[in-house]
Amino acid sequence: MKVDDFDFDLPRDLIAERPAEPRDSARLLHVPAAGGLADLGVRDLPGLLLPGDIMVFNDTKVIPARLLGRRGLAGVELTLHQRTGLSQWKAFARPAKKLKPGDRVDFAEGFSAVVAEKGEMGEVTLDFDRSGEDLMVALETHGHLPLPPYIRQGTADERDKGDYQTVFAREKGAVAAPTAGLHFTPELLAALDARGVKRVTVTLHVGAGTFLPVKVDDTDDHRMHQEIGVVTPETAAAVNAARAAGGRVVAVGTTSARLLESAADPLGTLHPFDGATDIFITPGHVFRQVDVLLTNFHLPRSTLFMLISAFAGLERMKAAYEHAKAAGYRFYSYGDCCLLERTPI
Repeated sequence: MKVDDFDFDLPRDLIAERPAEPRDSARLLHVPAAGGLADLGVRDLPGLLLPGDIMVFNDTKVIPARLLGRRGLAGVELTLHQRTGLSQWKAFARPAKKLKPGDRVDFAEGFSAVVAEKGEMGEVTLDFDRSGEDLMVALETHGHLPLPPYIRQGTADERDKGDYQTVFAREKGAVAAPTAGLHFTPELLAALDARGVKRVTVTLHVGAGTFLPVKVDDTDDHRMHQEIGVVTPETAAAVNAARAAGGRVVAVGTTSARLLESAADPLGTLHPFDGATDIFITPGHVFRQVDVLLTNFHLPRSTLFMLISAFAGLERMKAAYEHAKAAGYRFYSYGDCCLLERTPI
């Protein structure tokens, strides 16, 4: 498909700079399979789900993955996006032209990395001078939270350190938050439990590639960056049991949806998964796992808008977004959300 098919206008003043307070006071646009739209709130979510449904949350935790360093006298900014070893990460460099294999980048006294490889689109592979938890400690000390570029030009402050993490964040490794999960509070989770909705977690370490613009004209020519994901045997068994009992699979966010679709076989059975996925979901994709999707409002021409168009129909989503714009919904990572029911095949 043409990337232009996924374009739309969005006024700058609809982009949320801060999340709703409290988190579950955000608005929710319900897009049911039967048609029509309903303007609701996140706290209405339990009433939109059914006892026996199973929600799948992404428990990844955002790390301070933005590093400011120097190669000699030249400054360079690096945003880590995929861990490839205990001491090795792939990263996007600005300006990338200043770096070549063998260069050392110093981030602080006694903390540095060597450029092991240089790839395309400003990507480099960094080999740090420490590994494992020692590297995580150094990132916590010297790194910065990598906010999306459309929020205050990507500049995070102290408040963002809490705002840009879900309440269930546990597994360190993401460069971007699974933003649909930002709407949940302990009170909302308790209400879902009381409704009889089951909850499980998967882990997909969201990479900075999620922010990259689609620069090709045709979706067939776009290359997705890999992200590391884990579906445990326990989660796979719980999801399969819920589906067998007639429950729906409710993915919280496009990250959970992508991992579920990566780990499902052609018959719809979910299998344990531990590895990389670069699945690119566009209209025509046959969903094997996800029945309902909770997701924020996404950028035009983005892979995320392509995914929800595959899930709920391109024209439906364009109409829903036009409604959301007219109704003043807040867009993107800190914005409002929508609950999508999959278009019947």
